[in-house]
Amino acid sequence: MERSNRRGDGSTGGRSDGRTGERSSAARPGARSAESGERPAERSGARPGTDRHPTIRGVAERAGVSKSLVSLVLQGSPRVGEARRQAVLAAIEELGYRPNAAARSLVARRTHTVGVLLHDMRNPWFVDVLDGLNSLLQAHGLRMLMIDARLDRRAGQDFARTFQELRVDGIVIVGTLPDTDGLAEVAARLPTVIAGNHEPRLPRVDLVANDDERGARLATEHLIALGHRRIAHIAGQGVVGELRRRGFEAAVRSHGPATTAVVESGDGTEEGGYRAAVRLLTPSHGTGHPAAERPTALFAFNDISGVGALSAAQELGLKVPADLSLVGYDNTYLARIRHLWLNSVNNASHEVGRRAARCLLDRMEHPDAPAGQQLVAPELEIRGSTAPPRPAA
Repeated sequence: MERSNRRGDGSTGGRSDGRTGERSSAARPGARSAESGERPAERSGARPGTDRHPTIRGVAERAGVSKSLVSLVLQGSPRVGEARRQAVLAAIEELGYRPNAAARSLVARRTHTVGVLLHDMRNPWFVDVLDGLNSLLQAHGLRMLMIDARLDRRAGQDFARTFQELRVDGIVIVGTLPDTDGLAEVAARLPTVIAGNHEPRLPRVDLVANDDERGARLATEHLIALGHRRIAHIAGQGVVGELRRRGFEAAVRSHGPATTAVVESGDGTEEGGYRAAVRLLTPSHGTGHPAAERPTALFAFNDISGVGALSAAQELGLKVPADLSLVGYDNTYLARIRHLWLNSVNNASHEVGRRAARCLLDRMEHPDAPAGQQLVAPELEIRGSTAPPRPAA
């Protein structure tokens, strides 16, 4: 599916040390403050102007319910009626009560945290996936603990031990896993989901990804429909890179020998995209093609490498899209920068993250369920970086 976005113009209270065996007057029921003559704040809840923290007992007394019912509300239990739930929430807000996370985790044997392993936070695609992931996890009282394998290589390589030491309730791996060793073992102990990749396929490990092969076909078919017959592809790495390359090549083959394709390896970075594009677009580099046979269109593995290709084209005196049509992938914010305005395959990264969160929540409830795989359908966003090729001179 294509969607067009073309522009019209292009401190704590005083309590004595427990080791002395003494207790301050504030600890005796009915004692008054020697300084003010007033009673200190009751242990059941804080009052305005006091320095004691509100307690669950205070919330229960203020709401007129039991402490156990307050606990049920905090856990999001559906067994609490709406009127009593609202009374508890109002008391929590009035008293400024904040649950003690450490105490809750000891009682429930849960930390309400999810470990998230990703490969490189510099890539905006990861940010979009994390946004979708966090939106649903946060709504269910879960917080993310993230490891960037690029910044902390040791933790990234031993993520299973790291997350188990942190006692997370589940794990989400975003993108390519640098080392799959130990994944099956940790998945047998903790709910585990992979988001944005198609491998590895293991028992109890759910996968949520974009249909990368289909997305690449969308991009390539668009270029062919515009009349381009010499089309280049800057390929990526890993399973995702292979799937996108496969989709590109399949689309070219389906149009017969009149359409030719050339593939140059990249690494998914801006610099990698730039260097690959220079090799593709300069006659004396890489392909060795005459200038007349230079590719008129280029499909990049992702938006970042697409930006690199755009820089290369400009340095070589090629105008986009008049001399070179360009399509990226991921539909990140980069593609929407006005002076770039890059056509890009929207891989629904936010939806991938949201579905991965849903899978993790389901896996927490049903740990022995069979592993599932979901593919999210892509769309092509049309902006201003493609056009029909120039007529032959």
